[in-house]
Amino acid sequence: MLKLKFDAHQEYQRQAIDSIVDIFNGQTINHSKFTALIEDRGMYGKHTELGYGNKLDLIDEDLLSNVMKIQDDNHLTRSTKLKDEQYEVPNFAIEMETGTGKTYVYTRTILELNKKYGFTKFVIVVPSVAIREGVHKSLQITEDHFKENYPGQSFNYFVYNSSKLNDVRSFATSEAIEIMIINIDAFRKNIEDDKDAKKTTIFNTPQDKLGGRKPREFIEQTNPIVIIDEPQSVDNTPKAKESIKSLNPLCILRYSATHKDSYNLMHRLGPIEACEHNLVKKIEVLSVTGSTPNQSHIRLISTSDRVGTITAKVEINVRDKKGQHKLKSVTVNAGANSNLFKLSGENDEYKDMRITNIGTRDPEFIEINEHQIIEIGQAKDDLEAKRAQIRWTIESHLDRETILLDQGIKVLSLFFIDKVANYRESADGEPGIYAQIFEEEYLRLIQLPRYQHLFRTEESKKYALNENISEVHDGYFSQDKKINKDTKGNTKADESTYELIMKDKERLLSRETKLRFIFSHSALKEGWDNPNVFQICTLIENKDDMTKRQKVGRGLRLAVNQYGDRIHDEQVNILTVIANESFESFAESLQKEIEAETNTKFGILKERAFEDILIQTESGTEKLGYDKSKEIFNHLQAKGLVDKNGKVSPELKEAVVKGVLELPSEFEPIVEDVIKEIKETQKRLPLLNAKEKTHVKIKKEVLLSPDFVEFWDKIKHKTFYRLAFDNEELIKSCTEALSKMPEIKMNPVIGRWVKLQIEEKGITTTEPSKIRELIRDKYQNKKMPDILQYVEQFTRLKRKSIADILINSGTLDNFYSNPQEYMQRVVEIIDSEKRKIMIEGIKYEKVKNEEFYSQTQFESKELVGYLKDNAIPVSRGLYSHVLYDSDIEKSFAVRLDNDDDVKLFTKLPSWFKVDTPLGPYNPDWMVLLNKNGEEQLYFIVETKGSIKEEDLRLVENAKIKCGERHFEALGTGVKFSRAKEYEEWRLGV
Repeated sequence: MLKLKFDAHQEYQRQAIDSIVDIFNGQTINHSKFTALIEDRGMYGKHTELGYGNKLDLIDEDLLSNVMKIQDDNHLTRSTKLKDEQYEVPNFAIEMETGTGKTYVYTRTILELNKKYGFTKFVIVVPSVAIREGVHKSLQITEDHFKENYPGQSFNYFVYNSSKLNDVRSFATSEAIEIMIINIDAFRKNIEDDKDAKKTTIFNTPQDKLGGRKPREFIEQTNPIVIIDEPQSVDNTPKAKESIKSLNPLCILRYSATHKDSYNLMHRLGPIEACEHNLVKKIEVLSVTGSTPNQSHIRLISTSDRVGTITAKVEINVRDKKGQHKLKSVTVNAGANSNLFKLSGENDEYKDMRITNIGTRDPEFIEINEHQIIEIGQAKDDLEAKRAQIRWTIESHLDRETILLDQGIKVLSLFFIDKVANYRESADGEPGIYAQIFEEEYLRLIQLPRYQHLFRTEESKKYALNENISEVHDGYFSQDKKINKDTKGNTKADESTYELIMKDKERLLSRETKLRFIFSHSALKEGWDNPNVFQICTLIENKDDMTKRQKVGRGLRLAVNQYGDRIHDEQVNILTVIANESFESFAESLQKEIEAETNTKFGILKERAFEDILIQTESGTEKLGYDKSKEIFNHLQAKGLVDKNGKVSPELKEAVVKGVLELPSEFEPIVEDVIKEIKETQKRLPLLNAKEKTHVKIKKEVLLSPDFVEFWDKIKHKTFYRLAFDNEELIKSCTEALSKMPEIKMNPVIGRWVKLQIEEKGITTTEPSKIRELIRDKYQNKKMPDILQYVEQFTRLKRKSIADILINSGTLDNFYSNPQEYMQRVVEIIDSEKRKIMIEGIKYEKVKNEEFYSQTQFESKELVGYLKDNAIPVSRGLYSHVLYDSDIEKSFAVRLDNDDDVKLFTKLPSWFKVDTPLGPYNPDWMVLLNKNGEEQLYFIVETKGSIKEEDLRLVENAKIKCGERHFEALGTGVKFSRAKEYEEWRLGV
């Protein structure tokens, strides 16, 4: 069975994990025991069991300091307090776009929190059965991955079940990491004893199996870290907040793509960032709209059965005496007055069309020419539009199968329907109208010559599609007494549906499973997705309980192949939405939903927008910083260029386009950078219009030309690298870096004097009347952790080397102030220095057996682009179009194409990679330049927004340096260069 693989080195996921873990910097590792007194009523008497719980040493001031530092690093608004009025413990929020691995991130955060601080008890609270099953499935499929990456860290997980209360007892008494998954409805009801047992849940009532204690008591005594998945749907009522609070959490971690209340936002990966960094599929929209007024529109308005006379009122296009068409309602029967051609004023669209039957009971319907049924509220042209949607969904699916079959990637399509009966009229499988249309169109399309290879070869019969129509499509619907139901996805009847689709998640990815097309009602609106959903078709009528974001979210995750490997090819990762509305309408609605549901505000400028801009100071190059960024923001507001909500004025937009902006004199040197940042805020969600799709064709005459062949011979060879660095040099650099570490202060003991006020409403407290701080003796007798073992575990340096670094740095005094924080900083500094020295000492050598990238690989793959979005036509390129990833690349391509000295150029394909210790590196451009009409120069060019090393991410910059060493090792005279502006690059060659 196909098994999904996971990458432990995704930088964006690591940032989200660290943004929570680092909140507790300075926390001492605790494995704190507590006593859970269990009173067995009656014959058993009393006994004591040993359990484990979480314990926090840090005071609020230290936590807040850590929080603000993380928020500054992540460019988020600083928190001023940790605790919300409705909670007595800190809440921390992580915002991650759907499909980027939210569940993976918080699961790994659990393991990191245990590894660094010893926390062991975690409760995951979810809003629905669907998400509960999704989380449970995620823990199952990642279990081996995490055990491999966290050896020795034993962990247990279970779904809370009121009939398996021993799981709750084990949660409290186990020494391992314990994870309980529970949906809010399992404990949201009355949390106190109530005379009416119906008003409370088993979770909140005494149980004989637990010695007369409530299950909740076992949980609350452990001080669990509570993780809320989709908090906007969990604690959205006072009762729900009260229930969460009753768990007695150490703190609350909130994970969602659509926070309503983000509390202390620690990390943000929004929809725009996810799309721009290719962390999710790009979205292509194919709009399908209904008929024009002169077509054979028929809508059933009502039916009537009076005194045995059955009639129907229908809306049709009636032609008047002037030949004009207007929608008009007419009364018809199944007899003499049934000829729609006559009733429409002899509109040719209705020729030979008659009403042959009328049904007046639920569902009301009319039948046309004894074969086509139109139900109440339905229209004939609507059905034709839906037929077009279904046909184009199948066609898009088959086109993708054609491309991806040889790559081992299975394609799935998902249909959202308005009524279960439209697909399956009964639980026994009698097909509804959508199923009938699907089978008709599918059988028609697979006969086309361009799809024959999907069915006719032995290989394709084993792995590809199937001509047996019943195996190709199926529906996932809730049932009650073997009757299909239209539900909203939150009923008891939905549980079997979720269980089935969750268990089938990996089976659906296997090519040996013939099922390709999935039909669903609202049951799949949340909690389920599949990485290989490439088409989503919306067949839903007027009122729709599902948002566009919910629908699109089912297919955003990056695709996987039959080995379970994630695919990062942009040409593969495109989700096509076949929508029953215009592209403009879909895009506008989706962006409004994103603004309403997330922290994304299109066109909004924030006061932190400029803090990462680099400036020159007397001490060197440094970032502008929060305070100076706010000064620029305030200046723009004072000039009326930005309103109080951060919305950019038309005047500022015009100034940005012209590249002219007045700023205070001290900021004049960075005007261009400020303009660039303002441009960034005007970005919209990068939706692709399917009608703008263009096929990018390779130019055979260029590919086979002597110039290209000679160039390719110079760069096609592979290399391998050796890591060579002097251990003494590493110790020296680590010692020097550690010696510059700021002083670490002790955590003080804080005393607060408050008064209690006893009133009718209860006991309240006043603000502190006095606060005192006690600084402890750092050298007092206390048990210190084994620092050499800790640093060795995380850096893999030898103990002697670590001891030399610590002693010679002169910083060990900080160890006594705060052991945990000091050890963590030591690890961070050593890792940073190791990375620097590793890259500086790396040596590349050409592979001796002449291993290389074949020129024929350029022809092995079809490319597509979208005009106005990511493709521009070029004349000097290897391809008919250049596919660009940014405005910088687009501008560079235009300048290359207009430069008479450029003989040919192309963006290097994604499969052209240089191996580095930090992951593969894919250079940007290969350019052949004919300088002064004489000398031919060969260039590999890297285009970035900045060519300053300080402005590039450490990992990215290190990869580029490795790339440079690779091309030097080839020894073929190809020059490697970096470019920000085309003119600057050209003048330098």
